[in-house]
Amino acid sequence: MKVLLTGAAGSIGQVVTLGLIDRGHEIVGLDRLPAPDGFEGAWHTADCADPDAVLDAFAAQPLDAVVHLAGHPDEAGLTDSLTSHVVTTAALLDAMLAHQVDRIVYASSNHAVGRTPRRDLVSDDALPRPDTFYGVGKVAAEALLHLYADRYGIDAVACRIGSFLPEPTTVRNLSTWLSHDDGVRMVEAALTATAPGFAVLYGISANTRAWWDLAPGRALGYEPQDDAEHWADRIAGRPEDDAEAAHVGGPFALEQFYRPALDRR
Repeated sequence: MKVLLTGAAGSIGQVVTLGLIDRGHEIVGLDRLPAPDGFEGAWHTADCADPDAVLDAFAAQPLDAVVHLAGHPDEAGLTDSLTSHVVTTAALLDAMLAHQVDRIVYASSNHAVGRTPRRDLVSDDALPRPDTFYGVGKVAAEALLHLYADRYGIDAVACRIGSFLPEPTTVRNLSTWLSHDDGVRMVEAALTATAPGFAVLYGISANTRAWWDLAPGRALGYEPQDDAEHWADRIAGRPEDDAEAAHVGGPFALEQFYRPALDRR
């Protein structure tokens, strides 16, 4: 499968790029940064929020699918968050329609439901409940994907990624961790699932203390192999652990992230 992978120079993008190449896929990279050392495939240095640049990337070669990992990975003001997560997704979707590409895998986030109180497992039927403007951007991007799936029949899988780290480092991570290997397994499953339409899965490993339901991902063929519990005896408790466990978004749901929506400088 030939895949346009946005954010290919980022921390998740580089891992997923190498993992998909190892599994026989051809990656076309797109990022605002130049290609990392050692990458030998086609590369487009461009901003996904520029629809003309995105169309140029699609026109350069035939594509089978898109993996959209680009976007600011932290909190920002509302305008920047919407541009980073929604406008970029819109540019890709319009280019997909123009070039008859019918599969997109989107890096959404657990922060789309981050204000959900910690109780039972959160599944794909949970109502959107963002914890930040970052989370609002992810919710809006998911809604846009759902609209295009309904209107045009594309397949769109939104991966609500937890804590993508080499290993868990906090008590919360024991519930939210997504290993690098499982991250690649997740993306490949979303790329190859049969006719998912619009679907949501939770991007975590097979964690003993999981806060999110892995059943929606397993229905698409995602079978995580790693478990954060392997590191449990190495992780010391911290005073903030209880506050971070009150909502599934962890620290993003806390007052330290409260800010005005619009910058009035």
